[in-house]
Amino acid sequence: MSDLVSFSDLATAAYCPRQLYYRRREGVRDLPASVDRVRELARRYPTLVEASDAALRNTVAVDPATYRARLGAVLTRYPGLVSPDETDVLLTGKDCRGRAAKVVSPLAPTLVSPGEPPEAGVWEPQRVRAVAAAKALAWRERTPVEYAYVEYPRHAVVREVPITARAKAAYRRTLRTVRGMDGPPSRLRNDAKCANCDYRTDCGVRTRSLSSLL
Repeated sequence: MSDLVSFSDLATAAYCPRQLYYRRREGVRDLPASVDRVRELARRYPTLVEASDAALRNTVAVDPATYRARLGAVLTRYPGLVSPDETDVLLTGKDCRGRAAKVVSPLAPTLVSPGEPPEAGVWEPQRVRAVAAAKALAWRERTPVEYAYVEYPRHAVVREVPITARAKAAYRRTLRTVRGMDGPPSRLRNDAKCANCDYRTDCGVRTRSLSSLL
Protein backbone atom coordinates (compact mmCIF):
# COMPACT_ATOMS: atom_id res chain seq x y z
CA MET A 1 0.00 0.00 0.00
CA SER A 2 2.98 2.30 0.48
CA ASP A 3 3.14 3.15 -3.21
CA LEU A 4 -0.44 4.40 -3.31
CA VAL A 5 -0.65 8.01 -4.45
CA SER A 6 -3.07 10.34 -2.69
CA PHE A 7 -5.82 12.14 -4.57
CA SER A 8 -4.45 15.45 -3.26
CA ASP A 9 -0.94 14.74 -4.57
CA LEU A 10 -2.38 13.93 -7.99
CA ALA A 11 -4.37 17.17 -8.05
CA THR A 12 -1.36 19.22 -6.96
CA ALA A 13 0.87 17.61 -9.59
CA ALA A 14 -1.75 18.25 -12.27
CA TYR A 15 -1.62 21.92 -11.29
CA CYS A 16 2.18 22.12 -10.96
CA PRO A 17 4.54 19.19 -10.28
CA ARG A 18 7.10 21.52 -8.74
CA GLN A 19 4.52 22.73 -6.21
CA LEU A 20 3.98 19.13 -5.15
CA TYR A 21 7.73 18.75 -4.69
CA TYR A 22 7.81 21.71 -2.27
CA ARG A 23 4.69 20.56 -0.42
CA ARG A 24 6.22 17.15 0.12
CA ARG A 25 9.52 18.66 1.24
CA GLU A 26 7.70 20.72 3.87
CA GLY A 27 5.42 17.86 4.84
CA VAL A 28 2.24 19.83 4.04
CA ARG A 29 -0.73 17.48 4.32
CA ASP A 30 -3.52 19.27 6.15
CA LEU A 31 -6.41 20.76 4.23
CA PRO A 32 -7.27 24.41 4.88
CA ALA A 33 -10.15 24.97 7.28
CA SER A 34 -12.07 26.57 4.40
CA VAL A 35 -12.30 23.17 2.68
CA ASP A 36 -13.96 21.60 5.73
CA ARG A 37 -16.44 24.48 5.92
CA VAL A 38 -17.42 24.07 2.29
CA ARG A 39 -17.78 20.30 2.66
CA GLU A 40 -20.20 21.01 5.48
CA LEU A 41 -22.18 23.27 3.13
CA ALA A 42 -22.51 20.39 0.69
CA ARG A 43 -24.29 18.41 3.41
CA ARG A 44 -26.78 21.21 4.09
CA TYR A 45 -28.34 21.81 0.68
CA PRO A 46 -32.01 21.41 1.77
CA THR A 47 -31.59 23.92 4.60
CA LEU A 48 -29.76 26.36 2.34
CA VAL A 49 -32.72 26.50 -0.03
CA GLU A 50 -34.81 27.78 2.88
CA ALA A 51 -32.13 29.99 4.46
CA SER A 52 -32.65 33.73 4.88
CA ASP A 53 -30.97 36.28 2.66
CA ALA A 54 -28.79 37.39 5.56
CA ALA A 55 -27.63 33.83 6.29
CA LEU A 56 -26.81 33.19 2.65
CA ARG A 57 -24.90 36.44 2.23
CA ASN A 58 -22.59 35.34 5.04
CA THR A 59 -22.10 31.90 3.52
CA VAL A 60 -22.24 31.74 -0.27
CA ALA A 61 -20.47 33.46 -3.15
CA VAL A 62 -23.46 34.70 -5.20
CA ASP A 63 -26.55 36.71 -4.38
CA PRO A 64 -29.27 34.81 -2.46
CA ALA A 65 -31.87 34.75 -5.26
CA THR A 66 -29.36 33.36 -7.75
CA TYR A 67 -28.15 30.84 -5.22
CA ARG A 68 -31.63 29.52 -4.46
CA ALA A 69 -32.49 29.22 -8.15
CA ARG A 70 -29.27 27.38 -8.94
CA LEU A 71 -29.53 25.11 -5.92
CA GLY A 72 -33.15 24.24 -6.69
CA ALA A 73 -32.11 23.19 -10.20
CA VAL A 74 -29.18 21.17 -8.84
CA LEU A 75 -31.33 19.28 -6.34
CA THR A 76 -33.94 18.51 -9.00
CA ARG A 77 -31.31 17.13 -11.37
CA TYR A 78 -29.13 15.41 -8.75
CA PRO A 79 -31.37 14.27 -5.88
CA GLY A 80 -28.73 11.78 -4.79
CA LEU A 81 -26.57 14.66 -3.53
CA VAL A 82 -29.07 15.20 -0.71
CA SER A 83 -29.23 11.54 0.36
CA PRO A 84 -25.94 9.97 -0.75
CA ASP A 85 -25.15 6.32 -0.14
CA GLU A 86 -21.98 7.32 1.73
CA THR A 87 -20.38 10.53 2.95
CA ASP A 88 -16.75 11.42 3.67
CA VAL A 89 -15.61 8.02 2.48
CA LEU A 90 -12.02 6.85 2.12
CA LEU A 91 -11.57 5.15 -1.25
CA THR A 92 -8.58 2.91 -1.84
CA GLY A 93 -7.86 1.76 -5.36
CA LYS A 94 -5.08 -0.11 -7.14
CA ASP A 95 -2.91 2.98 -7.58
CA CYS A 96 -4.33 5.76 -5.42
CA ARG A 97 -6.38 6.58 -2.37
CA GLY A 98 -8.22 9.54 -0.90
CA ARG A 99 -11.52 10.84 0.36
CA ALA A 100 -14.66 11.45 -1.63
CA ALA A 101 -17.23 13.81 -0.18
CA LYS A 102 -20.05 11.47 -1.20
CA VAL A 103 -20.82 8.30 -3.09
CA VAL A 104 -24.14 8.57 -4.89
CA SER A 105 -26.40 6.38 -7.04
CA PRO A 106 -26.00 5.54 -9.87
CA LEU A 107 -22.54 4.64 -8.63
CA ALA A 108 -20.33 7.75 -8.70
CA PRO A 109 -18.06 9.68 -6.32
CA THR A 110 -18.38 13.38 -5.69
CA LEU A 111 -15.66 15.85 -4.77
CA VAL A 112 -16.20 19.24 -3.17
CA SER A 113 -14.36 22.39 -4.25
CA PRO A 114 -14.17 25.56 -2.13
CA GLY A 115 -13.37 27.60 -5.22
CA GLU A 116 -15.16 29.04 -8.22
CA PRO A 117 -16.18 26.83 -11.14
CA PRO A 118 -14.84 27.54 -14.62
CA GLU A 119 -17.30 28.67 -17.29
CA ALA A 120 -17.66 25.07 -18.44
CA GLY A 121 -16.50 21.74 -17.09
CA VAL A 122 -14.04 21.56 -14.22
CA TRP A 123 -10.45 22.66 -13.66
CA GLU A 124 -7.84 20.15 -14.85
CA PRO A 125 -6.54 19.25 -11.35
CA GLN A 126 -10.13 18.53 -10.33
CA ARG A 127 -10.63 16.36 -13.42
CA VAL A 128 -7.55 14.30 -12.56
CA ARG A 129 -8.71 13.97 -8.96
CA ALA A 130 -12.21 12.98 -10.08
CA VAL A 131 -10.82 10.24 -12.32
CA ALA A 132 -8.70 8.99 -9.42
CA ALA A 133 -11.78 8.83 -7.19
CA ALA A 134 -13.82 7.07 -9.87
CA LYS A 135 -11.10 4.50 -10.49
CA ALA A 136 -10.67 3.86 -6.77
CA LEU A 137 -14.42 3.40 -6.37
CA ALA A 138 -14.52 1.08 -9.38
CA TRP A 139 -11.68 -0.95 -7.85
CA ARG A 140 -13.56 -1.25 -4.56
CA GLU A 141 -16.85 -2.20 -6.17
CA ARG A 142 -15.35 -4.32 -8.96
CA THR A 143 -17.51 -2.56 -11.51
CA PRO A 144 -16.93 0.31 -13.96
CA VAL A 145 -17.68 3.86 -12.82
CA GLU A 146 -18.52 6.11 -15.73
CA TYR A 147 -18.92 9.49 -14.03
CA ALA A 148 -17.74 11.55 -11.12
CA TYR A 149 -19.08 14.89 -9.91
CA VAL A 150 -17.47 18.05 -8.62
CA GLU A 151 -19.60 20.21 -6.33
CA TYR A 152 -19.01 23.93 -5.88
CA PRO A 153 -21.30 24.50 -2.86
CA ARG A 154 -20.61 28.22 -2.45
CA HIS A 155 -21.86 28.75 -6.02
CA ALA A 156 -24.61 26.07 -6.08
CA VAL A 157 -22.97 24.49 -9.12
CA VAL A 158 -22.39 20.80 -9.82
CA ARG A 159 -20.39 19.57 -12.80
CA GLU A 160 -20.31 16.07 -14.25
CA VAL A 161 -16.93 14.59 -15.10
CA PRO A 162 -17.23 11.79 -17.67
CA ILE A 163 -14.48 9.20 -17.23
CA THR A 164 -13.42 9.30 -20.86
CA ALA A 165 -10.29 7.89 -22.51
CA ARG A 166 -8.84 11.40 -22.62
CA ALA A 167 -9.53 11.99 -18.93
CA LYS A 168 -7.97 8.66 -18.00
CA ALA A 169 -4.90 9.45 -20.12
CA ALA A 170 -4.39 12.73 -18.21
CA TYR A 171 -4.74 10.81 -14.94
CA ARG A 172 -2.14 8.23 -16.01
CA ARG A 173 0.32 10.95 -17.09
CA THR A 174 -0.04 12.66 -13.74
CA LEU A 175 0.32 9.38 -11.86
CA ARG A 176 3.57 8.67 -13.71
CA THR A 177 4.82 12.18 -12.88
CA VAL A 178 4.13 11.72 -9.16
CA ARG A 179 5.66 8.25 -8.99
CA GLY A 180 8.72 9.32 -10.96
CA MET A 181 9.44 12.39 -8.85
CA ASP A 182 12.87 12.07 -7.23
CA GLY A 183 13.90 15.72 -7.35
CA PRO A 184 12.48 19.13 -8.24
CA PRO A 185 10.67 19.02 -11.59
CA SER A 186 11.28 21.68 -14.21
CA ARG A 187 9.92 25.15 -13.47
CA LEU A 188 6.89 26.50 -15.24
CA ARG A 189 7.58 29.56 -17.38
CA ASN A 190 5.50 32.73 -17.55
CA ASP A 191 2.48 30.95 -16.15
CA ALA A 192 -0.28 32.90 -14.41
CA LYS A 193 -0.57 30.22 -11.73
CA CYS A 194 2.95 31.07 -10.49
CA ALA A 195 1.99 34.56 -9.36
CA ASN A 196 0.01 33.38 -6.32
CA CYS A 197 2.00 30.24 -5.51
CA ASP A 198 3.18 29.94 -1.89
CA TYR A 199 6.50 28.57 -3.14
CA ARG A 200 7.29 31.22 -5.72
CA THR A 201 10.29 32.55 -3.76
CA ASP A 202 11.75 29.09 -3.16
CA CYS A 203 11.09 28.07 -6.73
CA GLY A 204 12.71 31.12 -8.28
CA VAL A 205 10.40 31.08 -11.27
CA ARG A 206 10.52 34.27 -13.28
CA THR A 207 7.23 35.72 -14.41
CA ARG A 208 6.88 38.55 -16.88
CA SER A 209 4.38 41.34 -16.86
CA LEU A 210 1.76 41.64 -19.57
CA SER A 211 3.39 44.81 -20.88
CA SER A 212 6.70 42.98 -21.36
CA LEU A 213 4.99 40.42 -23.54
CA LEU A 214 3.31 42.91 -25.87
